Amino acid sequence: MMIRTLLLCLMWVVSVSGSYAQGYPAKPIRFIVPFSPGGGTDLLARTLAAKISEPLGQQVVVENRPGAQGNIGTALAAKSAPDGYTIALSYVGTFAINPALYKNVGYDPLKDFSHITLATVQPYVVVVNPGVPAKNLKELAALARTRADRLTFGSSAAAGQMAGELFKLLTKSKMIHVPYKGAGPAAIDLMGGHIDLMFSTPTGAVPHVKSGRIRALAVTAPTRLSALPEVLTSKESGFPEFEISGWYGVTLPVNTPREIVMRLNSEITRALNSNDVRERLSMDGLEPKTNSPDEMTAFARSEFDRWSKVVQASGTKAE
Repeated sequence: MMIRTLLLCLMWVVSVSGSYAQGYPAKPIRFIVPFSPGGGTDLLARTLAAKISEPLGQQVVVENRPGAQGNIGTALAAKSAPDGYTIALSYVGTFAINPALYKNVGYDPLKDFSHITLATVQPYVVVVNPGVPAKNLKELAALARTRADRLTFGSSAAAGQMAGELFKLLTKSKMIHVPYKGAGPAAIDLMGGHIDLMFSTPTGAVPHVKSGRIRALAVTAPTRLSALPEVLTSKESGFPEFEISGWYGVTLPVNTPREIVMRLNSEITRALNSNDVRERLSMDGLEPKTNSPDEMTAFARSEFDRWSKVVQASGTKAE
């Protein structure tokens, strides 16, 4: 009798969940971006929100919740109701790096989310001030070993910082990390010679490389950047292990009904693969790349494992 009752309860839950998902969405959806307005993350979220609002039949409203390198907004998303009315931008920093850097980020990146899809990927560009004598990655590695603790690299986010830490580990070299509150001030100091190098996004690097104010040594992508076709990849430079990317995805609180996850995956995938969205994002150095919820879950875990090891090996702590 007890087993029969449990089965009936389970059937009721499944039935209610299915009917609920069929009526989804019945009200506006908030899209949490755990960073300040105006950056590449904001561009991605607002472009997506505008594109999926019409097919969903409801407005998707971007809500910026910056703070603590993205931890505050991500924790807010984790604690939201799993009803499909709160989605969030996931990021290599918040999901793969910060949990190893901070004592308590306020969420568990492996247990608190139901991933929808990967959204974009972009490589890093290793850029130096023109006064730095290195012309390629091998020369930079040799310089970093020779100068010991006198070579400086700047970053405005955990991902850029850990790219530098990974390079140090791979090359058995030393550099001094200089943290910045924004990519703009870091770029200004790089061009002014106050720091020696950066592991920059293409958006932040390409205009200054083309103007000659900084020099690009390599890109960490599998293929060369169309905007900088003469710049070698990290693999071509002799460092295949340094093939890394910054990525963004879209996620939900854990236990969101599967039907809602799949509905959002379908709409977001369609939006990211549309010509106008791809063209708009590529202008900012973002390459749309989508996958299934299960693939994204596996990818996020693999990135967490990879970067946690780098953080631990480097001995880096949150600054």
